[in-house]
Amino acid sequence: MAEQGTGTTLTFGTSGFTSELLSIGGPGWSRESVDTAHMGTTTSLSFEPADLYDGGELTVEFAFDPSKTPPLTAVVETITVDWAGLGAGQIWSFSGFMTNYEPGSAAINERMTASATLKVTGDISIT
Repeated sequence: MAEQGTGTTLTFGTSGFTSELLSIGGPGWSRESVDTAHMGTTTSLSFEPADLYDGGELTVEFAFDPSKTPPLTAVVETITVDWAGLGAGQIWSFSGFMTNYEPGSAAINERMTASATLKVTGDISIT
């Protein structure tokens, strides 16, 4: 059975920013590789994994509400994603901050939306 996003919520712990969540994507974890080749290497490059990883970014889409101020100037805060109804591992929490907020276009008979990018800083706790 395919999972559905119905009931998913996004919570900003300090700023309290909220809006109707329409979609969410990410984060995209990544880890660099460290080149371990040297002058004596003769056939192919060799690498080892870096000790640190980047928690990536989340992209979100909200229903635009012009009365709400996005937390672009807020300090790092706890951000929680509750993937409601998905069972074990459905709640992800991390320290993060908003790096981008962009209201969409307004058109007749269409819902106005806004998009935002959230940067993960540190570990992501999955419970």
